[in-house]
Amino acid sequence: MTETKPLVLDVDGTFLKTDMLFETFWAGLGTDPLATLRTTLANFRDPARLKADLARIAPLRVDLLPVNPEVADLALRSRMAGREVVLASASDRSLVEPLAREYGLSEEVFASDPGHNLKGEAKAKVLVQTFGEGGFDYAGDSSADMPVWKRAENALVVGNVPSARALSAEGRNVVEIAGGWSWRALLKAMRPHQWVKNVLLLLAMIAAHRFDLETLIPILWGIAAFSAAASSIYIVNDLLDLEADRLHPTKCRRPFASGNVPIQTGMIAFLLLAAFALGVAAAINIGFLGVVLLYMVLSLAYSLKLKRMRWIDISTLAALYTIRVIAGAAAGQVDVSIYMLIFIFPIFITLGCVKRLTELTLATSDERLPGRGYGRPDRGDLLNVAWIGTIGALLIFFLYSISDQGQLLYPTTWILWLAMIPMALWLIRMVALGWFGKQDYDPIVFAMRDKFGIGILMITLSLMFWAAGLWSQWFGG
Repeated sequence: MTETKPLVLDVDGTFLKTDMLFETFWAGLGTDPLATLRTTLANFRDPARLKADLARIAPLRVDLLPVNPEVADLALRSRMAGREVVLASASDRSLVEPLAREYGLSEEVFASDPGHNLKGEAKAKVLVQTFGEGGFDYAGDSSADMPVWKRAENALVVGNVPSARALSAEGRNVVEIAGGWSWRALLKAMRPHQWVKNVLLLLAMIAAHRFDLETLIPILWGIAAFSAAASSIYIVNDLLDLEADRLHPTKCRRPFASGNVPIQTGMIAFLLLAAFALGVAAAINIGFLGVVLLYMVLSLAYSLKLKRMRWIDISTLAALYTIRVIAGAAAGQVDVSIYMLIFIFPIFITLGCVKRLTELTLATSDERLPGRGYGRPDRGDLLNVAWIGTIGALLIFFLYSISDQGQLLYPTTWILWLAMIPMALWLIRMVALGWFGKQDYDPIVFAMRDKFGIGILMITLSLMFWAAGLWSQWFGG
């Protein structure tokens, strides 16, 4: 490459591992969803105006945007060699200029303005007018950059761009730079480890003692549908939380926050997962479809607003866990006891508090968590609510044991009372682990991996089966 000529860098997908148009769209949905949607619909056919308006609704912290390390290193080496490094982007000028300042690049930038979308031929034209034909080297990442590459002296191609191979065939100097994304990273964004929470769909079947394939098979399909629905919402949640995740010590490594998976890819994955979830749910039965829709709507509301509201966020988390139990009952056509729902809700309130306690214990300052309504000073209040949930769950379980329905399903009442001991130990242990920051950020996922805790739960379940007379029914004696 000619060292005396400027190095011109595209921004979206080249210098950055993300796209600022989609960054502002999702940031806008998180801060002012109605204005963002109105702007998007009104200016869908005017991309330059759309970019400007979205940048106004949701200004980005450009210092947090993920950069392509190889391109950033090239820019640094070029600057150290005395070469001018210029950003030329179809993104809005109000974002490109601060990005150039942040990384010490040339004050002269080329970017979109309202009424003028700097992309493809338009970008090539302005660069040739400024630097002359072949008077610059250009780095880009998509077929839209082909007109610019053809007018540059050297073409730097980031990622896999099949159409750029024609440049080599024409005898042009082409430099390939690593880029792109992997299916493995997308799978990580779907959080398959969280699917374990959907075993809660089996709870209604177990509580009703319905151990038959006719009940089990639709519930297993329901678990698959719920897993897809949950993954679709996890993707939306991550896209709404980009800035907050980038400020977090560990969440900054998530696929979208780190730029390892493009936002556009996440949006497509969301649509496909949601379509699969709703299609399977409709095939099971209308009731289950309604529960899945309720779960997705409440999850979206949680991602957009509710998770930032103190105490309401914990109640919503508990409701989302409880909905899984209701979903299992709907899929398997199992009658669920009102006692059961009243019993599990305070348990999930406790676990919601444990989730926040863990986050606050592991926080590095007393400031409120990014995107949340809590700071470390709130740990005491969360602990108190966790104890209230624990005591409430145990009290409701006791009342159930002496109810008509409880005595019908569990005739040996004293053994059912005995099961309350390991149940209480499990809840107390979970709260203590959260208080000392000794567990995962999601208590349900932690519980499904915690061998000691699983042992306590198995003892509880065994005692309940004993109280129900199931052991003697299954094994005689």
